[in-house]
Amino acid sequence: MSSHDDSNRDHSHEDEHSHAAPEQDEKQQHGNDHGDGARGHTHGTIDPSIIATERGLWAIKWSFVGLFATTLLQLLVVYFSSSIALLADSIHNLGDACTAIPLGIAFILGKRKPSKRFTYGYGRVEDLAGVVVVLTILSSAIVAGYESIQRFLHPQPVSYLWAVAAASVIGFLGNEGVAIFRIKVGKEMGSAALIADGYHARMDGIASLAVLLSVIGVSMGYPLADPIIGILMTLLILRIAWESAAAVFTRLLDGVDPNVVDEIKGEASRSKGVEDVSEVRVRWLGHRMHAELNVAVAQGLSVEEGHNVANEVRHDLLHKLQFLSGVTIHVDPANASGEKHHHIEEHTHDGEPAHSH
Repeated sequence: MSSHDDSNRDHSHEDEHSHAAPEQDEKQQHGNDHGDGARGHTHGTIDPSIIATERGLWAIKWSFVGLFATTLLQLLVVYFSSSIALLADSIHNLGDACTAIPLGIAFILGKRKPSKRFTYGYGRVEDLAGVVVVLTILSSAIVAGYESIQRFLHPQPVSYLWAVAAASVIGFLGNEGVAIFRIKVGKEMGSAALIADGYHARMDGIASLAVLLSVIGVSMGYPLADPIIGILMTLLILRIAWESAAAVFTRLLDGVDPNVVDEIKGEASRSKGVEDVSEVRVRWLGHRMHAELNVAVAQGLSVEEGHNVANEVRHDLLHKLQFLSGVTIHVDPANASGEKHHHIEEHTHDGEPAHSH
């Protein structure tokens, strides 16, 4: 007997379940490590545990506003001062702010229902937007690097040093404000990922203070201090581009943290009526994770009873694992568990060439 539960509808904890606050906190903390194999902050992607609630989404939106405003103020000073170090720091902060872009696009398109052409919805657009963000960061690094090298080879005076120093402090204060905000909201939500993002923003703020070193160097008669700091900031941006590309392209290739597979298999195995769990396949569609798995049940069960077991497994997985939003389950009899029992030997029919499945 073999039956399917191919329901792939999104599951809403808020609509179907009521959780106590401690349990919710535990789930959000727990969901932190199930992004894309990377830990903490990654440009171009946002940990799904952050956007699991309206509160998390709200925090991301206002973080974007804060960092974008900081970047605009710094770029204004760059225009008048011609400071390459400050330009590189502005680009770095802009890359941080751009993290929210894929999320915004995903939520706009997420309102559209799946169609016959796009049967899984439009979650992949978030990944494509992540690619655009990575390419933007990389292009910015190339621009910053080129300008820094040119300034190093052909030194030019930096004007309004006091304004450059002030912009450096603004960069620090902007990032520190975002850090305090993210950490505060993260603790309220119980989101370890948002707290980690907050500490990352704090480190970015400290990096912004490096521009002060260029101001001090230039004021002491060392004009090369400005392009040297610019080159160091460019290297930081390149590292961000590399880490972001790894995260984004891992998702595009359906890569997930191997621990996720083990956890799904373990949870499914504990569901009532399940005798074996074989193949488990997991993929990201934007910030939503979908799983497909084979579960084996007692071979004497009816199709309806097997279907009920599959529904129970699906309920348990979506209820206990916050990072999941869709599950497809194939039910096998216990004496034919796994895809190896579905293999069809080579054969011919209707005059077609020999083939197997």
